[in-house]
Amino acid sequence: MQKPSDPTIACLLICCPDRPGIVAGVSMFFFQLGANILDASQHSTDPREGLFFMRMEIQLEVPDRVQLERSFQQQVATPLAMEWHIHYSDQRKRMAIMVSSYDHCLMELLWRWRSGELAVDIPLVISNHTVLEKECSALNIPFHYLPVNAENKAAQEQATIRLLQEHQVDFTVLARYMQILSPHFVGLYPQRIINIHHSFLPAFAGARPYLNAYTRGVKLIGATAHYVTNELDEGPIIEQDVARVSHKHSVDDLVMLGRDIERQVLSRAIKAHIENRVIVHGNKTIVF
Repeated sequence: MQKPSDPTIACLLICCPDRPGIVAGVSMFFFQLGANILDASQHSTDPREGLFFMRMEIQLEVPDRVQLERSFQQQVATPLAMEWHIHYSDQRKRMAIMVSSYDHCLMELLWRWRSGELAVDIPLVISNHTVLEKECSALNIPFHYLPVNAENKAAQEQATIRLLQEHQVDFTVLARYMQILSPHFVGLYPQRIINIHHSFLPAFAGARPYLNAYTRGVKLIGATAHYVTNELDEGPIIEQDVARVSHKHSVDDLVMLGRDIERQVLSRAIKAHIENRVIVHGNKTIVF
């Protein structure tokens, strides 16, 4: 296990009013600590009146992180009116997965996790169906079956919240979980619930979206990964992708292509979240 005094990679995310000297101020602070800046990306909405966003990776050796953060707040963040977060490489995020009966997104995440591509811990999977329990048990991931109906929905949601709290979950992925979360649930985890859904142009809702898209003769199908808010499927978008289709594609073809896009888009969104590459501003994201 990494000792607190060992060199650590810290990831700093910043949002503040744009003005000269921001990069210099942040860089000088870490230079004086003897730290090494490994990567820095920045974006300004308007150099004169806009907002400044930055992501910086720093290798540093600081035994007292509380004092580090207090000093940064006093010396840099407060004078520049910053909103900021810092994450450390030795603190792995804990990701819960909620899923119904569709298996493609869950299996993709489990494969990427097992191969080491997703550097997270998965303390549990929660489902309102039992069909995917065997796949989770094979990887020694605790599987919790919480069936949902109109009568028990509120109680099961409270049970879900208790499980997430007991397992100290950092964020949750809805890997085709076909239930709508309440405003109370969403409010407990702002910008920490990631959802995936198909996104057509035009969009098709309902139980058989690919059949509806086929009937309409769409030329593009796609998927969107976003943070969950109280507005259904309207949260800040993290990742999207599309594939071109034509009259030659059957409904089954559209389903196969759509699921493949969903798997890829969700994986990329989760990887960006894990690597602290996403800054949410209003209902938009800056993804470095």
